Amino acid sequence: MTGGISIPARFDPAQTFACGQCFRWQPSPEDPRTYTGAAGGRYLQLRQEDGQLRLSCTKEEFDGFWRGYFDLDTDYGEKRAALMAFSPVLREAAAYAPGIRILRQEPWEALCSFILSQNNNIPRITGIIARLCEAFGEPIPGVPLHAFPTAERIAGLSLEALAPLRAGFRAKYLLDAARKVASGAVDMEKAARLPPEFGRSELQKILGVGPKVAECTLLFGFHKTECFPMDVWMKRAMAALLPGVSPQDFGENAGLAQQYLFHYSRMHPNLF
Repeated sequence: MTGGISIPARFDPAQTFACGQCFRWQPSPEDPRTYTGAAGGRYLQLRQEDGQLRLSCTKEEFDGFWRGYFDLDTDYGEKRAALMAFSPVLREAAAYAPGIRILRQEPWEALCSFILSQNNNIPRITGIIARLCEAFGEPIPGVPLHAFPTAERIAGLSLEALAPLRAGFRAKYLLDAARKVASGAVDMEKAARLPPEFGRSELQKILGVGPKVAECTLLFGFHKTECFPMDVWMKRAMAALLPGVSPQDFGENAGLAQQYLFHYSRMHPNLF
């Protein structure tokens, strides 16, 4: 990597990108410490080494976008300490992947990503999203990646146009989401401003969006960190590891607790 800036490694790219919250960051085949990806119509390469993160952007680009995207102004040490004090199980889960951060993703991209994640696995989700961006997103100058397509762009398409994505039954959900967001029938700005209860109801106006997809969108797209997505896997994890505990017990750090527990449970299937 040439040029760019270095910052203290306040998060771990591998842990953050592999815990199921995002799908556009890929490790380099030549060097697993190097990741490339796109967000907000921007491209970035980053590499972790010797306690530093090397980013292929200018200081202005970092301060203007990437600092916020990686949530670098939040003290995760304090949040982690509070969760580790909650129970021995959370202490172990947080210690297993202390470098996880909750990214501040664009809400529309997060909504689409988790619509496409239904009954799916991470490699297939990643492939569908890559095809979606390549087919309908604006090219990012100078790199072989495209921006995430807007709701307006997708809303004007047909199911036949989406067929090459190989998204299956999810394509009609994606199209319905685009048309409702683009028309304002689903108010994303209001969902950002108001408490999660509004967003949960608003997002479920979309065909195929249930409680889990809505909760993922609120956490990973709107950065409502009190949200705690629950799927079959997480229900099993909570029942086995923290019986009698509810997501509300984690308060404003519920989303981070979910990421620690989700990642830890996926990496330790023997627990079940």
